[in-house]
Amino acid sequence: MLVRLSIKNYALIDEIDIQFGGGLNIITGETGAGKSIILGALSLILGQRSESKYFYNQEKKCVIEGYFDIQHYDIRDFFDKYDLDYEPQTIIRREIYHEGKSRAFINDTPIKLNLLKSLSEKLIAIHSQHATLEVNTQAFQLLSIDSVAENKKLLQEFQDAYHHFLQVDNEYQTLSQQNTQLQTEMDYHQFLFDELQTADLNAEEQHQLEEEQSLLSHAEDIKRSLQQANYLLDEQDQSSLSLLKQGLQQLQQVEQLFPKLGELSGRLNSSLIELKDISNEISLLDSETTVDAERMQYLEDRLSLIYKLQQKHQVDDIRSLLRIQEELDEKINAVMLNDERLGELTEERSKAYKQSQELGKKLTESRLAAIPLIEESIKSSLAEVGMPHSIFKIKLSSFPDEKLKKSGRDEVVFLFSANKGQEPQSVSKVASGGELSRLMLAIKSLIAKTSALPTIIFDEIDTGISGDVAVKVGELMRDLTDNLQVIAITHLPQIASQGIHHFKVYKKQQDSRTLTNIRLLDHEDRVNELAQMLGGKDLSETAVLHARELLNLHMKN
Repeated sequence: MLVRLSIKNYALIDEIDIQFGGGLNIITGETGAGKSIILGALSLILGQRSESKYFYNQEKKCVIEGYFDIQHYDIRDFFDKYDLDYEPQTIIRREIYHEGKSRAFINDTPIKLNLLKSLSEKLIAIHSQHATLEVNTQAFQLLSIDSVAENKKLLQEFQDAYHHFLQVDNEYQTLSQQNTQLQTEMDYHQFLFDELQTADLNAEEQHQLEEEQSLLSHAEDIKRSLQQANYLLDEQDQSSLSLLKQGLQQLQQVEQLFPKLGELSGRLNSSLIELKDISNEISLLDSETTVDAERMQYLEDRLSLIYKLQQKHQVDDIRSLLRIQEELDEKINAVMLNDERLGELTEERSKAYKQSQELGKKLTESRLAAIPLIEESIKSSLAEVGMPHSIFKIKLSSFPDEKLKKSGRDEVVFLFSANKGQEPQSVSKVASGGELSRLMLAIKSLIAKTSALPTIIFDEIDTGISGDVAVKVGELMRDLTDNLQVIAITHLPQIASQGIHHFKVYKKQQDSRTLTNIRLLDHEDRVNELAQMLGGKDLSETAVLHARELLNLHMKN
């Protein structure tokens, strides 16, 4: 439960410290005194987003701390799950800076806002006069039934199964759409792939083919030059080799007479040998160089195919064509792999849907079993708060065609009639403000009995009621404290008188500024506060006596 709330530098609050107790805590104060400011500060440590414009002093940070006694509540697993330090008295702190930044802490460990919200949902529920409208929503109505039916574990199992089904179904739908598109393009991709595969391309062949084509296209010129060179070197009467051979013979004849010629004779002999070798190679190249029309045609046809494929696929080399061939092969294989995966997903999807349906049916059965208990309990509570002839019915029906939602396979309608002889209709159509407040309180009371929520806050939900009905509403709130801590912000003395701890919110002037403050009232202060709520600021003896009677009645009970 909430044992302490510390607020510093928020709205009209400079610094206050509220020590709450167990049971029914009452907060009263004149309109505009700042009761909603305190609730607004509390909402910040429950995860609501902040705005720096609400600072009392823009030069300081705003700090709000809530101290919660959680030792009797089964939420230690939450701390273990998120690696948080568990303390029997857990402190939640929110720090907000004037530039708009904020930080949140659980037992001095920095956390993100969504984690703060997750924890606060396990600690406090705030019900305001505007929240009575949520009684018309499917979410709240199903939550009410599931809370009484103790469906938390079953609902979680269903939602896990349903989430798994949605994941599988999403993958199935996505893959199916992709496959449909791939199947549409399959024939064309297969044609392109077959065309490239038939071409039997080699990454290096284009350069080689182009070189060979160039060679063959000039074969006659090349052959003519080779033959002429060889003729000049070795075949004509006065060929180069013949003349060199004669020169070498002349040097060799006088070499013994003139030793210095030995070196020149050797060099000339080497040149002769080199030229003979060149002549032989020229002859060999001449013999290898042929005018091959058939080969030339093959080269032209092959290069024409390569150029055509490159133009078709808008690339400049064979390597790019080979990459395209691989991509086409992958797309073709993807269709076959998709077909296989789709088969697996079909089976998995069917199993996940079946499991979701089975858990959904169990959820429906559990809800149906709880409805009579809920209807009887609400009827009894409404009778206690001055609506003895009211009728409350719950209509639960399953979706058609085995439809599922996150909440299950059911839709629900709360039917209500406040007056005898009036046919029950949807709550939104027949309930007035006061009736709606009492109905909501009756539902919240029932939920509180079956939940482990430590604290519930009622923010002026007594709109539209007074007199004996207000007394009954106060008694109903007090009865809730058997299971949880209740904090009620009220303007009705009949409700305020039933609190164990009574706080008054008030404004005061300090240094030309208006401050909101709060204090715990003692017995006599409570008498005066209740008397003012009954008769105004000018306390009459009658109002004071009435206030004492209200307090004494509560103390006797």
